Amino acid sequence: MLHTATLLFVLTALGGILMAGIRFARKQNPPAWIAMVHGLLAASAMTLLAYSVFTEPVPTLATVALVLFVLAAGGGAVMSLVYKWHHRLLPSWLVGAHATLAVAALLSLLMGTYGGG
Repeated sequence: MLHTATLLFVLTALGGILMAGIRFARKQNPPAWIAMVHGLLAASAMTLLAYSVFTEPVPTLATVALVLFVLAAGGGAVMSLVYKWHHRLLPSWLVGAHATLAVAALLSLLMGTYGGG
């Protein structure tokens, strides 16, 4: 289950890179459908990760990743509900903070899943 969650988060990260590229290169928000797929993949992966953390022994880094992903999800929800909903350009600092948390979480999860940490 941890491996599946990790794979889903990697796919989610690819969508995040695409959306950040659109936001910064075009200076506009990415299309809503990309953001929805990104959020759906992230929520699916986080559900699997949370289930793993709460039901089976997992590396400590996987638990750290879950906490970081929850924080990153909060930033994603703010971007979606406050900015995209009102058709306001996503602030660079919020995109950066969301990405920083998500990358730290993904690296933690990768090390926990495949690095034996």
